[in-house]
Amino acid sequence: MELGWKQWTTQFEWILNIINVGVHVVDRQGETVFYNETMAGIDGLRREEVLGRNIFQLYPSLTDETSTLHLALDKGVETAETIQTYVNIQGKTVTSINSTYPLYEEDEIIGAVEIAKDITNVMSMYDQILDLRQQLMESRKKNRAFSGTANYHFSDMIGESPAFQQAISIAKKAARTHSPVMICGPTGTGKELVAQSIHNASIRRDEPFIAQNCAAVPRELMEGLLFGTTKGAFTGAIDRPGIFEQANGGTLFLDELNSLDLSLQAKLLRVLQEGRIRRIGASSEQEIDVRVMAAMNIPAHEALEQNILRSDLFFRLNVVQVELPSLQERKEDVPLLVDHFIQKFNSLFGSHVQGVSDQVYERLLHYSWPGNIRELGHAIESAFNMMDIGFETIELQHLPHHLLDGRPQEVPAINRLQRPKGNIDLPNMLEEFERDTIVNVLEECKGNISKTAEALGLKRQALQYKLHKYGLAKKE
Repeated sequence: MELGWKQWTTQFEWILNIINVGVHVVDRQGETVFYNETMAGIDGLRREEVLGRNIFQLYPSLTDETSTLHLALDKGVETAETIQTYVNIQGKTVTSINSTYPLYEEDEIIGAVEIAKDITNVMSMYDQILDLRQQLMESRKKNRAFSGTANYHFSDMIGESPAFQQAISIAKKAARTHSPVMICGPTGTGKELVAQSIHNASIRRDEPFIAQNCAAVPRELMEGLLFGTTKGAFTGAIDRPGIFEQANGGTLFLDELNSLDLSLQAKLLRVLQEGRIRRIGASSEQEIDVRVMAAMNIPAHEALEQNILRSDLFFRLNVVQVELPSLQERKEDVPLLVDHFIQKFNSLFGSHVQGVSDQVYERLLHYSWPGNIRELGHAIESAFNMMDIGFETIELQHLPHHLLDGRPQEVPAINRLQRPKGNIDLPNMLEEFERDTIVNVLEECKGNISKTAEALGLKRQALQYKLHKYGLAKKE
């Protein structure tokens, strides 16, 4: 059965009412002809009281210059992904990200449509964060006894493995300079702790340390968060410093840098090169003195290959690179870390736990720890919650279920090899075993170097070296 135009119109209206963005359509006079349920939810209005009413009746705080719908009707202006803050007829303040387009029929404007995403709560949180940070900075200026805003020091870094000690050694050297630092490592390895330690060991220790996760803020708000805004920059904008200004004299740590929009990466690069920022809507620039450290939650080569990180920004920030090993690569540090977390949670819980059983140590040492040190800390905290009063040793039944149910990582097969007869050439045996293991895992991963390195618990560069060593590397 073929549908007529009226039936299709009904279907289109149903579709527009169930999508999760607001849709507001007005005619040539600015009167509402369509207003979907999502838009009603954003504005806090009923569709019945909106249909047929003019946009300036509905939103009395808007003017000819600030209403994107009016600009589309009057001048044919298209606006994409624009922040707008307005007050509706009931006095509710709304902040949304709008895309507005004029509607044409034979080159004549007959109306306009606005598509909106509600960010009122996000904007409120964003404003509170900036205001609290600003209050903290002002308090610090009044009280010169204030000793900075970073909590961790190198003395808090726990580990004796060579890879970890090498990373800390590089970080300590970086603390002597003002150069940018790129801190690399899987999630949960303590990248921000290292950034704070560098800050606290530097001459900037008494100045602000501000950490910002680039993935935690919508890209439309990120520029204002970084560089600040001026009144009138967009509807509802006020004069407010960004985190670069708030960190002036100190350190700004940008986590998950790969989540930053590419256009903002270009602006960040310019700030790093020139040492100057311009607030959104401002006509002039101002100098800033901020040390920038950054981190990513994926390897740098992957971010570059996927074109989600500008190579020029990476090389500008990668003046000093601190490579934090995964917990899988520093298993010898597990006992030290376990003791640290036991002491920490004894203090927090008022407990007297002395240690863990041999079975628990075996399980902790053979687990792969995809969440790294953070996951280990959570596992010990979970065990404290499961222990009955009077227990002084963490037993297997106290561990989280995923540690008990999950198959522990197998001990290398060399432990099960039969001892050969006669004299043993151990170095040669180990090399043969290593080569065979790499070949097998490489085949399982279908030749993918990154996946093979991850499966073997090696860094990509270390695997590349071994591939060349054993003649397994692809010939150019």
